[in-house]
Amino acid sequence: MTGTVALHIFVPALAAAAVDLGTNAAGAQLTITVYLIGLAGGQLLYGPLSDRYGRRPILIGGLGLYLAGLLLAIPAPNIGVLLVARVLQSLGACGSLVIGRAMVRDVSTREDAARKLAILTTAMTLTPALAPAIGGVVSEAFGWRAVFVVLAGLVAVLGALVVFTLPETNRHKVALPGFVAVLAGYLRLVRIPVFRAYLVAGACGGTSLYAFLAVAPFLLVDRLGRSSQEVGFDCLIVVFGMVGGAVLASRLAARVPIRKAARRGNVLCIAAALTLLIVDRTGMLGVVSLIAPLFAYAVGVGLLSPNAVAGLMNVDPHAAGSASSLYGFTQMTFGAIFTAAASAWPATSATPVALALLAAGLIAALALRRA
Repeated sequence: MTGTVALHIFVPALAAAAVDLGTNAAGAQLTITVYLIGLAGGQLLYGPLSDRYGRRPILIGGLGLYLAGLLLAIPAPNIGVLLVARVLQSLGACGSLVIGRAMVRDVSTREDAARKLAILTTAMTLTPALAPAIGGVVSEAFGWRAVFVVLAGLVAVLGALVVFTLPETNRHKVALPGFVAVLAGYLRLVRIPVFRAYLVAGACGGTSLYAFLAVAPFLLVDRLGRSSQEVGFDCLIVVFGMVGGAVLASRLAARVPIRKAARRGNVLCIAAALTLLIVDRTGMLGVVSLIAPLFAYAVGVGLLSPNAVAGLMNVDPHAAGSASSLYGFTQMTFGAIFTAAASAWPATSATPVALALLAAGLIAALALRRA
């Protein structure tokens, strides 16, 4: 759950941090982009390391790095230091994402993987769903730096729980290959058409909503007149759509084939993105007409993502860590691209967000045709 909490909890505080650190909206939004880039690159390391040394020790090391980045962010005197802290946070946090998926796959049969990964997705989206609301309340009451204080406490408690209660699930450790062998392993997975199809589809769905989260404070505050606390609750509504979609995916897992369920979710994503684009271009954008299509899009993502992850993780269960790493890298890379594209345009229009979401949906649709 903690892998993306630092991303979501800081969203409502972006505008306040920009003012305090003397930077503009683009500079503040860069804290989202670099976090995604760190999540992408770091995940390539955690999978092979956890396949070799076990999930537990690598997870503990990642949480330690995560906590160090949070402690650095609290007194950050300028945007440069905050960006460095965000990179450290992301490099530590991505271990939770990779190892969480891999541990679930370690203890699941092939047939049960889709259901359990849907439950995992529900859990992983529940905390980020609450995080924007928490971030909005904390930043409104105590300032944006207090957001990192709260998160540091959470990560410290989680680290203690991992150290004292979490068992090792990797019972079949493999030798740690060199860089060339790791790269060859990733290329072997990518060459498998089914893996590649689910990889692209899941990556497009999993992080495309970050394009909205990066511009949400400025779009909702500057154009629609919302407060930072209200921004947190608006984001909460959207992300809860992912929770609903993941619950639906869990219920359908035993009755609907993975590819079919994923395509149903993706169709909903495309329809919602088109609706948002039409709403904005026709001048009818308001809080409800913005949040409603985004909620529907999030439901589609919640249905698409766990099925795509189950599809790619089932290709080679013995390389669960590497498969999870490659998925996480691709997912966050796509997320950084969608976020940067949406942030490059004025934050007073929803059109860039709608176009980013529509592009993600169409790319996922093309990928799923080849699954």
